Amino acid sequence: MQPYEMSLSEAADAIGERRLSPVELADSVLSRIAETEPGLGAYVTVTADRARDAARAAEREIAAGHRRGPLHGIPMGLKDMIDVAGLPTTASSRVRAGHRAQADSTVAARLASAGAVLLGKTHTHEFAYGLITPQTRNAWDADRVAGGSSGGSAVAVASGMATFALGTDTGGSIRVPAALNGVVGLKPTYGLVPRRGVTALSWSLDHVGPITRTVEDAALVLNVLAGHDPHDPASLQVAPTDHRPGADGRLTGLRVGVPRTYYFDHVQPEVQAEVRRAIDQLAELGAQLVEIDIPMTRYVQATQWGLMVPEATANHERTLRTVPELYQADVRTLLEAGESMPAGDYLRALRSRTLMREEWARVLRQVDVVAAPSVPATAVESSQETITWPDGTVEAVSDAYVRLSAPANITGLPSLSVPVGHDTAGLPIGMQLLGRPLGERTLLRVGHTYERTRPARTLAQAA
Repeated sequence: MQPYEMSLSEAADAIGERRLSPVELADSVLSRIAETEPGLGAYVTVTADRARDAARAAEREIAAGHRRGPLHGIPMGLKDMIDVAGLPTTASSRVRAGHRAQADSTVAARLASAGAVLLGKTHTHEFAYGLITPQTRNAWDADRVAGGSSGGSAVAVASGMATFALGTDTGGSIRVPAALNGVVGLKPTYGLVPRRGVTALSWSLDHVGPITRTVEDAALVLNVLAGHDPHDPASLQVAPTDHRPGADGRLTGLRVGVPRTYYFDHVQPEVQAEVRRAIDQLAELGAQLVEIDIPMTRYVQATQWGLMVPEATANHERTLRTVPELYQADVRTLLEAGESMPAGDYLRALRSRTLMREEWARVLRQVDVVAAPSVPATAVESSQETITWPDGTVEAVSDAYVRLSAPANITGLPSLSVPVGHDTAGLPIGMQLLGRPLGERTLLRVGHTYERTRPARTLAQAA
């Protein structure tokens, strides 16, 4: 195994035992980027010199007995919505031409304090306003979409161009590309991970979280990211938690909700079969399966868009009026649509969210987690704009990809996407686990226990 192929926990163990140096790991990943990046387009910019300097500094500190923790010396990518002092935050938009961040975002500062090594900034759909990342190709098939808007981060991790990465998630933008590229994506509870210094799309829906190769890796990153930040008004004040999932290997007594409604409607047969097989595996591990009904399903799309569209337009009000021509056509159309949206529609979306949170809380008193597909379809070809379901329903690709992930954004519940298999074309399929507020440790335990029953992971080789 080459160093770039290691998971975070594998690399951390090797560094801690002096079997691998941070410099060797960084050089391996940077070589992988040089070989693979031209074919996939995961990065906006690669900060190779900075990464090598940081890796050498980590090597010296560790050799002197000052190891900061498991992330010390680990190479990572940051979605280009996340500020790093001195570097551009382009949000993959011409609107940000010439921009340079004046200070680190909270998450970047916490990762730097933990000793993580920044490789560069990863591509996003413009201002994260979409479920596709146009510049980036799928890690398993370069003719297919990477998903989005954190597609660059997911592809970097899936292809060995980063040991872990951060994404943002407003309607599924961590979990969708994680599922489509066969990696792990965690959207934490709303407010658990601070967003200061992260370019906002929709302040009441935005989350920041890790994209990793294993569930254990996601827990290690979350341990560093989570915690109160007084500069983020949505940041929660919670006691420090060790999110590592443990290794008991059983799920005895855990109640897993299996949706009768919504999550298995209009889902590709292969996706449904693999996810149901994974759910059955949870039962074999000791979990009790409980059929549940998902509440308020007819209001999900209207609530998601009713919150996101006006908030996004408010965030872009000045530049939309002064330099509208700099936006890509699809994003500009959405932002302009927000200008004509009545205030009453936004207020109704806020009311709907309150009711939806109450109803989901009722469901989660019956079960500990909910298990469902992450997305209803595997990665479509880059030119494909719609999906036609067997009953004749035609759905836009972006609407299809957001449909199953949006409830966790609306409610703020934590949600974890875990790879569970591939379709006959070799494309990854993901299972989504949803839990109670601040229930990340339970989600990670379930995902990790399931993951240990699967064959050894392999990196994508599309490039």
